[in-house]
Amino acid sequence: MDRRQLLRRLDTAWRAFEESYAGLSDAQLMKPGVTGDWSVRDILAHVSTWEEEALTHLPLILEGGTPPRYSVRYGGIDVFNARMTEQKARLSLSAVRRQLDATHRRLIDFIQRAPEGQLSRETRFRRRLRLDTYSHYPQHAGAIRQWRRNVSV
Repeated sequence: MDRRQLLRRLDTAWRAFEESYAGLSDAQLMKPGVTGDWSVRDILAHVSTWEEEALTHLPLILEGGTPPRYSVRYGGIDVFNARMTEQKARLSLSAVRRQLDATHRRLIDFIQRAPEGQLSRETRFRRRLRLDTYSHYPQHAGAIRQWRRNVSV
């Protein structure tokens, strides 16, 4: 897979994620219960958090470093997710949307500048990118679509 193919894969998954909540009103985006207590707004903040994590740790991986383990640093990924959800709970819907868009643009810019060798084969870099982005988005897009089918929104 080359850079162009990787960016296309990421874009396809991103567009499907965006389409999963397209057309929902602000009130619907704020309604809890999509995934546990999370609203769509909470999911948008969560996806942004993981893109931020990618932007933090991918440069470290390029330098030969190893990102800290979530189990050691936070007590696990679920604890990390809960902490980040709590931190972002005070953000308005419009702030979450702006953060999501800005973070995603920064991530795409970063990938466009990343060394081709890190993208064209399975590397620690590409694995981290996949886990934080194009294999992550479908999980939440699916949950949103399922919620929309099961709940009067």
